[in-house]
Amino acid sequence: MTILSKEINEQPIVLDQLLQFEADHATRLANELRGKYKYMVIVARGSSDNAARYAQYLFGAHNHLQLALATPSLFTLYHTPPHLDSALVLAISQSGQSPDIIEVITEGRRQGCPTLAITNAPTSPLAQASEYHLYIHAGAEKAVAASKSYTASLGALALLSTAFGEDTERFAQLKAVPEVVERTLKGLRHVISRAGRYRYMAHCAVIGRGFNYSTAFEVSLKIKELTRVVTEPYSSADFRHGPIAMVRDGFPVILVAPRGSAFSDMGSLVSDVRGLGAELLIISDDLDILRQAHLAMPLPESLPEWLTPLISVLPGQLFAMALAEAKGLDPDSPIGLHKVTETK
Repeated sequence: MTILSKEINEQPIVLDQLLQFEADHATRLANELRGKYKYMVIVARGSSDNAARYAQYLFGAHNHLQLALATPSLFTLYHTPPHLDSALVLAISQSGQSPDIIEVITEGRRQGCPTLAITNAPTSPLAQASEYHLYIHAGAEKAVAASKSYTASLGALALLSTAFGEDTERFAQLKAVPEVVERTLKGLRHVISRAGRYRYMAHCAVIGRGFNYSTAFEVSLKIKELTRVVTEPYSSADFRHGPIAMVRDGFPVILVAPRGSAFSDMGSLVSDVRGLGAELLIISDDLDILRQAHLAMPLPESLPEWLTPLISVLPGQLFAMALAEAKGLDPDSPIGLHKVTETK
């Protein structure tokens, strides 16, 4: 078993520990921060940046907060940070070591903003630079490609959203996630056995929308990191605005399409790309749309749409890992990458 496979399968335990140990802490954070900000600015890189895309929909839809993604280069390269008046500055980083992310938090504090870091490293420079910190309890993540730290970051954001909204109903829904993650992983073993079909794939597109726009980016990143395949993420809306012209016979398109508000649009796109000859790999909890796939990757039906990114990414993780192995690559040590990347 690879290290990455082991860490992918640890995700139910990690999420359970996060909810067990941080629920009360998240409530205290929400109480301390309430009334101190009017919008949020999030800074992150890599997989954490994809988690931030989830946060845009999560806090917008359920907490009615405007959320902006920070531009770290304005802080570090150009030395022209924007005014952050009335913002809660939130950083997401597995390692908590990247200087540009730390600089945004430092500048936020200099401007008098409340600052909060979500990390897997409680003693990291980022955790120490931030006024508040939420630990994701992922444990040591040794594989270069993030898996459990990504879903734990999503879980931490979901936990904060319910705490900020004092929403006991949504918190109860969130508590069901670890068990659903476990069931999802067990139901996807066939993905590993069938990934070899795509070992000669040179390019593909990954498409999601709404809450799962983030999933499209994270699945795309996993495939690029692990397999060296040119993989582009899009929303279904943006894909129609030009990139759909790439699709021809045999062009692989991965669609992330759990049921919810974005499902109808994703279903319509399936018909469009099938008509163009696409090779369809579909992640969904809907049996009808899965029947149209060349490779169906089913999800359980028990989660509301706002929580589906915590399970819809799992088929992408498994597919990328299995495809790397089918191509003779080491999924634990992708070429040219390091576990901790520090950018300035």
